[in-house]
Amino acid sequence: MKEHRNYLHRLRLARGLVSVLAVCGAALLTAAPSGGPYGPIAQRYEVPTTSAHVYYVAPDGKAEASGLALAEPTTLATAIARVVTGDTIVMRGGEYRTGSLKLNQGITIQPYADEKPVIKGTKVATDWKKQRNGLWRTAWSTLFPARPADWWHRESVGQTTPMHRFNNDMVFVDGQPLQSAAWEGELDEGRFYIDYENGQVYLALDPTKRVVEITAHDGALVRVTGEVHGKKSDKKGYTLRGLTFTQFAYRALEIEGLEPEGVADPATFGKDVVGTTIEDCTITHCSRVGGYFRGDRFTLRRCRVSDTSTEGIYLIAGSDCLLEKNVLTRNNVEKIVGYFPSAVKIFNQTHRVVCRDNLVIDQPESNGIWYDVGNVDGVFIDNWIENCTDGFFFEISKNAIVAGNVFVDCEKGVRSLNSSGVRVYHNTFVNTGAAFERDGRSAEGDHFGWHPATGPGVEGRVNHEFMGNLIVADKALRVPAWSYRIADASPYTPLVVFGQPQHLAERLTMSHVAAFDGNVYVRSGTALPGTVVAWSPSAGEKTNVEYATLAAFRKAQPAFEAHSQEFELPSSAVVRSVALKNYELVPSFTATVPATTLPADVQKLLGWSVADATTPGAYRR
Repeated sequence: MKEHRNYLHRLRLARGLVSVLAVCGAALLTAAPSGGPYGPIAQRYEVPTTSAHVYYVAPDGKAEASGLALAEPTTLATAIARVVTGDTIVMRGGEYRTGSLKLNQGITIQPYADEKPVIKGTKVATDWKKQRNGLWRTAWSTLFPARPADWWHRESVGQTTPMHRFNNDMVFVDGQPLQSAAWEGELDEGRFYIDYENGQVYLALDPTKRVVEITAHDGALVRVTGEVHGKKSDKKGYTLRGLTFTQFAYRALEIEGLEPEGVADPATFGKDVVGTTIEDCTITHCSRVGGYFRGDRFTLRRCRVSDTSTEGIYLIAGSDCLLEKNVLTRNNVEKIVGYFPSAVKIFNQTHRVVCRDNLVIDQPESNGIWYDVGNVDGVFIDNWIENCTDGFFFEISKNAIVAGNVFVDCEKGVRSLNSSGVRVYHNTFVNTGAAFERDGRSAEGDHFGWHPATGPGVEGRVNHEFMGNLIVADKALRVPAWSYRIADASPYTPLVVFGQPQHLAERLTMSHVAAFDGNVYVRSGTALPGTVVAWSPSAGEKTNVEYATLAAFRKAQPAFEAHSQEFELPSSAVVRSVALKNYELVPSFTATVPATTLPADVQKLLGWSVADATTPGAYRR
């Protein structure tokens, strides 16, 4: 497959006007998830001919070797110390047990030909002693004890998350991760215990005929902003292609950069490292985060990120960034409660971050993609989000377009919290719904200080749009961990929620939405009788009122949902196969929606015609 070397994307935003143009060899935009391929694509890498220097490295390379010839490879650490802007490091295949590397130059690191370099943060433990009680132990000097962040509320969730879960050490047996234990008495073949005071690692299983790996590095590569290896930073991001990073305590990759600590102009941050690109890489089994990435014009394309804990990808204070065709799976493998985990967290006043055609799956203990704190003009299109807590989560932020996505079996497929201008068009929701929520949270007295000041004020959490969406439910939706619903509400989770607390009924009398129409609701099975819409603010004793049918909602709120439709049909009468996860419409389902449910700017973004816009959901007929 040709590399999309000359891919360019431009964003023009004026009240959410967005136009993403892909040129010079990039695929044409089409609505709905593409179906793949997602994640790394196996390919052959040619040695670049335009780099000033090419350094060859190998697992058995010699530090004293020049690395300038294939037959004389050096070590990865030596090459990283030598490179300057524009150089390339070519890695031979095999395992590199290394880490704690630092770089400040805009270089490329790639494999040689079709070989597969794997950078590991563990070492093999071989010196085991069997105790009289049947347990095995070994001395280990590189340990990574840690404590929870100061905002973690032990008094609320301490009974569900033991303190040893916050330590960053990991143990693998024949490549499989073990879970930590609190003491020797909890050990079984799936657990390890660490005595930090005496530097001892304990196992219950017999390690003598197994490969046991224990973390020795808390990271692989840090792109620093200061001086290192006798060189000043060139402020250029690196390019990584075709590499695997695995088994690191804390995180595999990090890019340093300024993080605003208050409301800030985007011209004042994101400039320390610009233009980082990571393609066709795998980041897996990091005890906390796959990678922290700061800086403008960051691109993550066709990567696989899995088996992380608090976040897979943490994107911070950068603008004009792109995540596309990645696979993100199995975050929060330790099931830590109270840490707000997310497969992707986009944090702290980013602008124009585009998430397009990603596959986010198998996240039952984690959110999917979360824009959190002061983000502006997010674009979220053509993604497949399945089995997450909140699939797309937009909090304390302004303006987002959410279109052409598929959400399956999430607690909430789309969730807006204390945000404004979230425009949700022509998505397909399968056994999941959407929620627009707000409360009185403000910067005054907030436990995160200035965070709420970066988003809209309490009265400004308005102007959402929910148009042309298809919601198919053949079973009752998952019950959210919390909501603004009152105690005597229906036991059924509504398909669409507009929620706020009762005590703000007199203060927040304005509608959440500017437009709410042209949606199609299809229910069967245990999704009936159920609730179609939970609405606030409502006049009367209760600000949150639930409506079991579309007709009942229209009667109470005649300004909304005039062109929406409701059907009691099995899912097989609407989409091709829920069992096979084929959510294209069957030909016999002929329901249409007004073309006006998809504004012209979003039609252009998705590559749809006016005629296409009459089809509800993410898939064109």
